[in-house]
Amino acid sequence: MVHRHAGAGCAALTVLGALALTGLPAAAAVEPPAPAPAPSAAETLGANKPSSAVLHALMRDLRLTDTQARKRLVNEAEAGTRAGRLQNALGKHFAGAWVGGATSADLTVATTDAANVPAIKAGGAKAVVVRNGLADLKAAKAKLDGAVTGKALDTPVRYVDVRTNRVTVQATSRAAADRLIAAARVDRGLVTVRVSAERPRALHDIRGGDAYYIDGTARCSVGFAVTKGDQQGFATAGHCGQAGAKTAGFNKVDQGTFQAAVFPGQDMSWVGVNSDWTATPHVKGEGDKNVQTAGSAQALSGAAICRSGSTTGWHCGTIEQHDTSVDYNEGTVDGVTRTTVCAEPGDSGGSYVSGTQAQGVTSGGSGDCESGGTTFYQPINPLLSAYGLTLKTSTGESGTPAPQDGQTGGWAASRVYEVGARVTLDGVSYRCVQAHQAQGAWRPALTPALWQRV
Repeated sequence: MVHRHAGAGCAALTVLGALALTGLPAAAAVEPPAPAPAPSAAETLGANKPSSAVLHALMRDLRLTDTQARKRLVNEAEAGTRAGRLQNALGKHFAGAWVGGATSADLTVATTDAANVPAIKAGGAKAVVVRNGLADLKAAKAKLDGAVTGKALDTPVRYVDVRTNRVTVQATSRAAADRLIAAARVDRGLVTVRVSAERPRALHDIRGGDAYYIDGTARCSVGFAVTKGDQQGFATAGHCGQAGAKTAGFNKVDQGTFQAAVFPGQDMSWVGVNSDWTATPHVKGEGDKNVQTAGSAQALSGAAICRSGSTTGWHCGTIEQHDTSVDYNEGTVDGVTRTTVCAEPGDSGGSYVSGTQAQGVTSGGSGDCESGGTTFYQPINPLLSAYGLTLKTSTGESGTPAPQDGQTGGWAASRVYEVGARVTLDGVSYRCVQAHQAQGAWRPALTPALWQRV
C-alpha cells in the first residue's frame, strides 16, 4: 500500500496496416508467417525476470549462487505446469508432486498405479509408485482433524506429507498422538508421529511498531493489495482484527476498516482503506526495494518462498506441505501451508511470495529469526475467493470477480480456479493445470502454463 499518491502507468499501442497496390505483376504465393510460440510457464508467471530483492534473499537464506537462484525460479514455474498436467491425467491415482535439488531441477510425481510410470516420465518428471492416493491421505487427515477436541495443544499440527505418502501428526508426546489416532479410527499405517515441544502461536504483537495498527493497540503486517469494485484495500490475517475494527497505517495516519475476518477455522481477513491510500502491486523486499506481484499461481511443495513482515523484514525458505491443520491457543486453523521461513510477532498478515506469485499471508509459527523456525500461511486464493476480491497485480487487474459458480462454465478474469477446473472460451474447452486467480492477460489460449486444451 502507498499513502496519498500513486504512480500512473500507460501502454502504447501500435497499429500496423497493409497497403494494396494494383497493376503490378502477380507474385508467387508466400507462406504466412508461423504463429509466435506460446510463452513458457516461466515467462507467463514472470519467473524469468526476478527482482533483485528476491534473488538476494534466496542467495542468503538458501545459500544459492545468483545463477542457481535464477534457475530455481524458472524450474519451479515450469514444474508447476508439468505437475498439473500429470495430476489431471492420473486422476484418482495421483498421489502428489514435489520439487527437489538446489535448483529444483527434479520434479517427482507419485502414483498408485505402476502403469502410469511411462506417462510420468514422458511428462518430464521422476515417477514414484506408492500405496496411498492423495485423496485417501486427505480423507485420513480429515478424520484426525475431526477427532480433535478442545484446543488440542498436545497435537498441534497435522498434514499430508506427499514425500513420505503418509499423514504426519506433530505431538508433544507419542502418547498424545496415539490417543488422537485411536479416537479418529485411522489406520496407524497411514500416520507418522513427529514428537516436538514446538507450540505454534499466532504472530500478533501488542507492543506497537510500524506496519499497520488495529484500534490503536495491536500491530500486524499488510499482506497483498486488493480491490472489490471501486473499494481498495488489502488482505491480511484473520487474527489481526475483527470486522469493524479500525486501522492506522505505518505512519499512524487513519487508514481503513476491517470488512470481514475469520479466525479460528481459517485465518483470513481484509481491510477496506480510505481515499488517502492507493493499492499497488508491490511487496516490501529487502532494503525497502519493491517486489512486484504478477499473479497467484500456487507453488509446489519444495519450492522456494519468501516472506515480508514488519518485525523481521524479508526472509526466504521452502514450502514443506500444503493443506496443514494447526492448533493455536485460540483454536484450530485448517488449510494453511507449512514452511521453513522464520517469523516473529508483528509479522502476522504479511506477504508470502514465490518468484512474482502471491502465495499467502502469515498466520503463525514457532521459533524465531535468530535460531530459525517453522511458519504457516493462509493461502491467498481461498481468501480472494471467499471475499470476492481481486488481487492487485502488475498487469493492472481491478474490480470484482465474476460469481463463483463452481469450477465449470465460462472463463472469467478475477475468478479463482483450482487444478482440474474446466472452462469454455470462444467455443474451446480448457482444463486448469495450476491453481490461480485469472488475470485479464492470462486468457487460456495464451497461457498453456495454466490451461490445457481438452
